[in-house]
This record gives sequence, structure tokens and C-alpha cells, in this order.
Amino acid sequence: MQLSELPDLAHNRPAPLHWVATATAMAGVVALAGLLQPGGATASPTAGAGPSISSSAPPRAAHLPAPDAAAFPFPLECGSVGSVVTAKASGDLDGDGNPETVAAVRCDSGTGAPPNAVYVLNRDRSGKPRVVATLLGVAARETVGKGLTVRHGAVYATLLGYSSQNVPTCCPDVQEKVSWAWRGGAFVRSEQGDNKSV
Repeated sequence: MQLSELPDLAHNRPAPLHWVATATAMAGVVALAGLLQPGGATASPTAGAGPSISSSAPPRAAHLPAPDAAAFPFPLECGSVGSVVTAKASGDLDGDGNPETVAAVRCDSGTGAPPNAVYVLNRDRSGKPRVVATLLGVAARETVGKGLTVRHGAVYATLLGYSSQNVPTCCPDVQEKVSWAWRGGAFVRSEQGDNKSV
């Protein structure tokens, strides 16, 4: 019979006291994790709607009018020419009772068709307007046509773009009808109807 060369570890077996201590420690960790949940985490009564856009706004910001896009300094780099709001619409986009403002903004250039950025404004904890989402960036090279609206909790717009880099910026040749809706804590973009060349 060959004896094992390993040392006898019988004296290292856990006693019942070790199991009780381990279980107590694990219960403490689970309880502590439950207490350290983020303060802004709330359940939404609407399935799949996710947190509201204005979940960080104070109660006193409720019932304030939608933010004024004309007076807001948008984060658009336009140099000395500045920026201009070309279209705006307001409405409650997340169902929390507070209206948001959607604004199409571009550099105030006198030539060509500068691309738009589309921003959503809401209010911060002090009630000041702030950008909470960028629906369209200027890198997309699209401009917002007529009819930027907020209906039934969604943003609707007609976007004008280009079929290729060779199309002059003055003359967009593609038209696309789109919408953005707040779902699961983010704005989701969808196509609306037939998109066509113009």
C-alpha cells in the first residue's frame, strides 16, 4: 500500500462555527448592497418606459413652462457667426407631466445649408434649462425641414440630406421622415412612411 505524500488535512476541515460566520458575513454584504442603491433609481409605472427625462428635477421645477430655446446657449461650435434656432416644439416626451423643448439649431451662416443639430431641453435641479439629449448631430449633415413637432409624446421631423458627398450643400437631394420616442431610458429613432429623393 502506497501512502500519500500529501499532509493530513483533517484538522483543516471547517467547523460549524466557520459556516455560521460565513453566512453572517454574506448576509451583511447583501444587506449593505441593498442600502447602497442609487438615490435616483425609481420604478416606472409604464412598462418599458424607463426613467423619466426629468428624474433629477426638483418638485419645484414641476409645472414650469417648457424651456425657452431662443435664450439657451446651445453647445454648437460656430465660431464668430453664432447659432440660430430654426425650428422648435414643446411637449411632454416622457409622460412625467413636465414639458420638454426640442430645438433644431444650426450655425448662422449666410451661405449654403449648414447642418442642424437637434437638442432636447429640460430643467436641472435649480430649474435652469439644460440639454438632456442630442437627437441629431451636425456630423450627420442633415437639415430639419418644415414640420418639427411633438405629438403623442414623440418628436417628428422631416430631415433633408445628401445621397453622396458630391451633392452641393446648397441642394439636399434626400428627404427622410423620422420620429424619436422615449423608450427604456433613451430616445429611439424610427423612420416614418416613405423616404424619398427630392
